[in-house]
Amino acid sequence: MGLTDPLGDMLTRIRNAQMRHKDVVATPASRLRGNVLEVLQSEGFIRGYSRSDFDNGTAEFQIELKYSDNRPVIREIQRVSRPGRRVYASVRNIPQISNGLGVSILSTPKGVMADHRARAENVGGEVLCRVF
Repeated sequence: MGLTDPLGDMLTRIRNAQMRHKDVVATPASRLRGNVLEVLQSEGFIRGYSRSDFDNGTAEFQIELKYSDNRPVIREIQRVSRPGRRVYASVRNIPQISNGLGVSILSTPKGVMADHRARAENVGGEVLCRVF
């Protein structure tokens, strides 16, 4: 049976791994997940990620989680737009998380990007998740 919300599954895997203080967590690979991980890495929420391709045609990402003083850097990671309820924001209505300390990750016509970059490029889109 396939997943109905692959991005939500990845966010839950990250959340669960951080509760258990894991250093690395694996998740199936997809283009959207890779783009979201790229934003998380550029914003400093994860150490990095790598893609592993297998012989049977599947691939997965190995996500290296980041901790500071034995506490996760990601305090909260939450899915905003779900398959049952899509949430879109124009450039004027992009939510600001914790007065700029957190980020909203958006899927825009110019690609997946953080909220501050979407404001700078004057584009809106679907609010995928928020992280702080």
